This record gives sequence, C-alpha cells and structure tokens, in this order.
Amino acid sequence: MPFRLFAPFLALALVAWPIAAPAQVTNEDLARDLDNPADWLSYNGGYEGWRHSKLDEITPGNVADLRVKWVFQQPITQKHETTPLVHDGVMYLTVPPNEVFALDAETGRGLWHYKRQLPPKIIACCGEVNRGLAIHGDRLFLATLDSFIVALDRKTGRVRWQTEMVDYSEGYSGTHAPLVVGNKVIVGIAGAEYGIRGFVDAYDVADGRRLWRFHTVPGPGEPGHETWGGDSWKTGGGSIWVTPSYDPAANLLYVGVGNPGPDWNGDVRPGDNLYTDSVVALDADSGKLKWHFQFTPHDTHDWDAVQVMVLIDREFRGKPRKLLVTANRNGFYYVLDRLTGEYLQGRAFVKQTWAEGLDDSGRPMVLPNTDPSEEGAEVYPMVAGGTNWMSPSFSPVTGLFYVTCREGSSLYYKGPSEYRPGTRFWGSMFMNEQTESNWYGAVRALDPLTGRPVWEHRLFQPAWAGLLSTSGGLVFAGAQDGWFKALDAKSGKELWRIQLGGVVQASPMAYESRGRQHVAIAAGQSLFVFALP
Repeated sequence: MPFRLFAPFLALALVAWPIAAPAQVTNEDLARDLDNPADWLSYNGGYEGWRHSKLDEITPGNVADLRVKWVFQQPITQKHETTPLVHDGVMYLTVPPNEVFALDAETGRGLWHYKRQLPPKIIACCGEVNRGLAIHGDRLFLATLDSFIVALDRKTGRVRWQTEMVDYSEGYSGTHAPLVVGNKVIVGIAGAEYGIRGFVDAYDVADGRRLWRFHTVPGPGEPGHETWGGDSWKTGGGSIWVTPSYDPAANLLYVGVGNPGPDWNGDVRPGDNLYTDSVVALDADSGKLKWHFQFTPHDTHDWDAVQVMVLIDREFRGKPRKLLVTANRNGFYYVLDRLTGEYLQGRAFVKQTWAEGLDDSGRPMVLPNTDPSEEGAEVYPMVAGGTNWMSPSFSPVTGLFYVTCREGSSLYYKGPSEYRPGTRFWGSMFMNEQTESNWYGAVRALDPLTGRPVWEHRLFQPAWAGLLSTSGGLVFAGAQDGWFKALDAKSGKELWRIQLGGVVQASPMAYESRGRQHVAIAAGQSLFVFALP
C-alpha cells in the first residue's frame, strides 16, 4: 500500500513532470459526465447533482474485500473538503488553502503541483477550505480564498489566466468548485458572515473576461429590493459556497444562496431578504433570473440554502414533471418544478421546532418565540442545520434520495450588530445543546417525491461528510469519528467500514482505472483511494 507524501514540494510554486498531452474535455463530455463513469468531471459527477456512479464492480457481495490502494498525504492544518476530478487517467485535486495537485489516478504518483501565494491576512468564515475544481478543454479552474478565479494548464499546472472577482479584504472569498457550462465558468462568492453582498459570476473559459454577474441581494430598482429595509441590502450576505446544478435542455442554472447578514439579528434587515436562503434559476447565457423559491424568508438562524439542488425527471401526481428536489438546512425537504419554481411538496426530514409546517405555497408557518433572543431560544434543528453543504446522492437504481442528517438543537442568541468592513457581522452567537439523546447524525434514505424516510443508518455524532451511491447497490458515507462506510443502498445495512484516522468532511467520488472501479475520499490530512484486490 503506497503512501505518497509530497510535503517537500510545499514551498515550490510549481513542480512538473512530463506527461502526454491531455485529451480535451468537451461540452458534450461534461453533459454526459454521469453516463461516462470511468471519469469524474464535475464536483457532483454530473450537472444533475446526483453524486452517483454507474460503476458496479463493487457490490454488497464483495465490498468486504475492499482495500486501500494508495494514499496521498499532506501536512494539512485546515479542513479537507475536496472532491477530486479524474479524466484520462489523471486525478486533479485541491488541498487547502489553495494548492492543486495532478496525480496518476492508478498509482497516486505526482505529476505536477500548483501553490497559490495568498495574502497574509485572509478572511474566511469557516476555515481556509476549498472544495474542488472545474475542468474544460485543456484547463482547470480554481476559485481562491483571495477571491480570484484562476485557469491552470492541465498538463503543467501553469497559470493560463487569472481574474480578480472582488476585493477579498472586505470579507469575500472563493471556496466552492466552479462549474463549466458552454464557454462559461460559473463561480460564486462566499463571506456572508462579514456583511458582503453576494453574487454569482460567469467568466469566459478562454481568457477570463467576466460575461455576467447576478447579485443575490438585489439593489435599488431590481426585483426583490423591496424585501430589504433601508440600506440593509448593502451588507445583506447571500453567499454562494456550493457548486450549482444545471439543466442543459432548459439552459438553467440552479444556484443555492446562503444566509442574510447579520446572521442572528434580523431587526436591522426587516423583510423577507430576497434572494437569501433561496434557490435561484438563472439563464446560463445571460445570468438573468427566471424564477426563485425562498426556503426560509427572513432567516435568523443561519440556515443557508446552499445544499445541492438535485434534478430528476419523474411522474408526479400522475403527470411527468421535471423536478428539483433538495433537503434544506432548515430541516425541510422540498420538491419543486424546476422549469417554473412551483412548490409541489415538502415535509420535515429531521426534528424541527421553529415552524408549524409549510403552507400551500411552501412558505414556513413560523412559530412564536423561535427567533434568537437575548436570553437564548432553543430551536431544532441546530445552527449547522438538519443537513449542510455536504452532498446528498440520488440513485436511479433504487430511486431513493440519500442525505446526511444532523439531529440536535441550538440556543440562539441575539445581540448588537455593527458593520465594519472585513470583520464578523454576526448579530450575536449560538450555543449547541448537546445531550446523548438529541445530538446525533444519520444517513437517511428518503422517497424523493414525498421526503418520507425509507431507512436510517445512525452515526455516532452529526457528520459533515457527503454521500456517494453506485450502480453496484452501495452508498458510501463518512463520519466525524474517522469511519468510512459502505451501506446497502436498499436497506442501509452496514456492509464494510475502515478507520481513516482523521475526520471525514468531504464527499466521496468514484472512477475507473485499468478496468477496475476505484472510490476516493478525503479525510484528515489525506486522500484515500480504494479498490478490490
């Protein structure tokens, strides 16, 4: 079992090895990512957001024989949240804060290394993290903590172009894996905890020119501006920190938008605060808003709507529909028509005590005394939500939606909020209420049309790891206590597990090398790759 340690190269801006000219990644390749399981070309393994692999070599019958094939290790001090990409036998992965490695996908041998020199005082809400890359043509695309979008040569790792999105010093940062659609690389900006005004951009893949920008907090004269009192829109938040989904037939991007600012004091921002805590459907060519749906109007609990938007085509109530389904941080599961934004179905998928339910339009019916207060209000779900940014999965084999769930409550406090550029703009704080009975995690399988639970696999504590389903009949899941597991996709029964010695805070992926299925997951300071003997 080879362990690849590349620490000696950390001080180098670039280390390169000669490799053959890489095969070009085309728009058709990206559109058919799900149907070519040998590669993994986008953050969720396809525009649909399924995080499903059609590889089926590893099954419930042989997963007990799964072994570590190789490990790539780095002296990481930040959370390791990356999902690698694989194309034409080469794996591309990010290492926090902003390093990129190209590895031989069969052996883990290093091919080249890029390290961005960041400013000394980076401002990041929740760790200096990076979740991955986008790929197109002969290039890779990286969003950086100092708010640049960078194009790298896939063969050498050299910078082809870089464009500053915004001044990072005011609290902006780039953390999610971009998405390439046509000739555009789509990327959003994070930093709502610092009073930013969020946006999602499109840049030309060839030269880095900005082609359009959509502000997630509308300004004067823009639809939705009336949902902000006074000048609160200027510091309204609305981060983008998870990769969008995309429907090529409709040419629509589905972008999950983060919380308003300040997080826990809504008094300074009266109104529904569009388009925070929403999914916005944007025309991919122009960036114009086609429709929106707000999950949590006037959010005061920091329940971002950055969860992956999963696109499925199903018969719903007797009619074929193009659906968007998502498990939201606020504790509710939603079914929407993805062409119109019409609300079709919703129900709680974890314990929640802040709303009586959802009305006929999908708007939550908020219960009294559930907003943050000076004394503290205990509310379910916890501040990290019923789920969070970690990827769910949809399996076309079982027809089930799989999600990492977080059960528990928090005490939410409200306090003063004064905006100062580049400093935290929280509006007080929270405390998690942890007891043995109410504080745990689970992998749950849901009926995608109703949100009703089908099975549950209990985890030791609330997890930050995403899921991968496969056509072999498995669901791969990680946990805070370092275990990486394979579950039966039909029943949730644990079939295999391995202790990785570090927290699993990433989402798994799969690829094929030399005709064999491989599964990869980041944990602790390492990337682990598994295969059958």
